[in-house]
Amino acid sequence: MAMPAKPPTTPFCHQLQCSLYSPTASLSLLCGGSSSKSRAQRLCRKPLRLNCSRSNGNEPQDDYLIDAPVSAGDGFSFSGGKYSDEPNPADEWFKQGKFVKAHPVGGTGEKAKDPIFGLTMGACSQSSGDLFRWFYVESGNADNPAIVLIHGFPSQAYSYRKVLPVLSKNYRAIAFDWLGFGFSDKPQPRYGFDYTLGEYVSALESFVNEVAPNKVSLVVQGYFSPVAVKYASNHQEKLNDLILLNPPLTTKHANLPSTLSIFSNFLLGEIFSQDPLRASDKALLSCGPYAMKEDDAMVYRRPYLTSGSSGFALNAISRAMKKELKAYVEEMQTILTDKNWKVRTTVCWGQRDRWLSYDQVEEFCKDSNHKLIELPMAGHHVQEDNGEELGDLAMLILNAWLLKGSVK
Repeated sequence: MAMPAKPPTTPFCHQLQCSLYSPTASLSLLCGGSSSKSRAQRLCRKPLRLNCSRSNGNEPQDDYLIDAPVSAGDGFSFSGGKYSDEPNPADEWFKQGKFVKAHPVGGTGEKAKDPIFGLTMGACSQSSGDLFRWFYVESGNADNPAIVLIHGFPSQAYSYRKVLPVLSKNYRAIAFDWLGFGFSDKPQPRYGFDYTLGEYVSALESFVNEVAPNKVSLVVQGYFSPVAVKYASNHQEKLNDLILLNPPLTTKHANLPSTLSIFSNFLLGEIFSQDPLRASDKALLSCGPYAMKEDDAMVYRRPYLTSGSSGFALNAISRAMKKELKAYVEEMQTILTDKNWKVRTTVCWGQRDRWLSYDQVEEFCKDSNHKLIELPMAGHHVQEDNGEELGDLAMLILNAWLLKGSVK
């Protein structure tokens, strides 16, 4: 659970000549000579402080240094993460959000140390308290049926920004950042959370119970689909509908694409996961046919620009996915083809997906008796490519059951 950020005590500023993929580059200002020191003094600026409300309106707001001039002491990140002090989409998105505490912190409580130098890491990489802190944005009347929007790997809740307003007309729509992504906690691996798929199943249960204690529908995208399906199989009585967006359904889907698996490689993975462009832009753009606006790209880059903990989490998740994905895909196939499966399930498939082949998807849905909806203009990240269309489509799917009186 993250604590409110405090102003840093060590001066640290942008060093634009640093290599984007060097995890040690940001240390040079602290270790360099007088010229580096004088340059640091010229570039220093005050951090931007924002407030973010908690889910409980009675609790005080937290201050959050979204543009802190240091990375809270982890020594592996780029200072700040903004090109300008002017308001930008990341700031506006953050203002819409809330924090909720869910899922117990494991481990012994020992302070996290970086895996390369063995130095004690900063607050961004530590687990503080007994529960992790999750960032989420919700829209719609709290009395309406709840629908939880789950982003894929790698992505953020921000990917559902165009879907939320559409669903909010009839639903209480909730989009959250997984642990390790966006503005949610990013504990150092092996210090409270190891980023295994089993831990994510348990973490999802904790989060959903906290924000939506009654019945709920789920929309989940990409490589986190097996996690959501596993959760759903354990709580079928709690779910109304399950909508899967380009999930890894077949045996051919059981391996990560090279764009993602590279983050799991020894040494190279540690380096590339600290590169904000490779960790966000390249990964997001390589799976579909569309370019991304620079303002939106900066929102996805922000976690990797402001703290090295994001890169360490990405590296750990990639290794877990590479090791466990095949077994989870096979289990998902078994769950979705089980005659006792009771959750209404719809598969929406963006046919311009460059990571997951459409081959055998139609056959799987036919054999398992699940509805399949093809989206010819969308890529792997359906919600990013066709957000409004997806919102309308989800409304049609869910409202069809509402009209029959099926949603409680």
